[in-house]
Amino acid sequence: MILLMAALLILGVLVGAAAHTPLPVLLPAAGAIALWLLAFTIRERARER
Repeated sequence: MILLMAALLILGVLVGAAAHTPLPVLLPAAGAIALWLLAFTIRERARER
């Protein structure tokens, strides 16, 4: 239960920070995170095979 509360608290902080970040900064940051997640997914799937 404490882990769930900590996760919700961290999520709230991140969403709050994103809400106050200017759009020209937020979009490239979101794109970079999406590319990193895509590369990680491809690497992990290649490792399974």
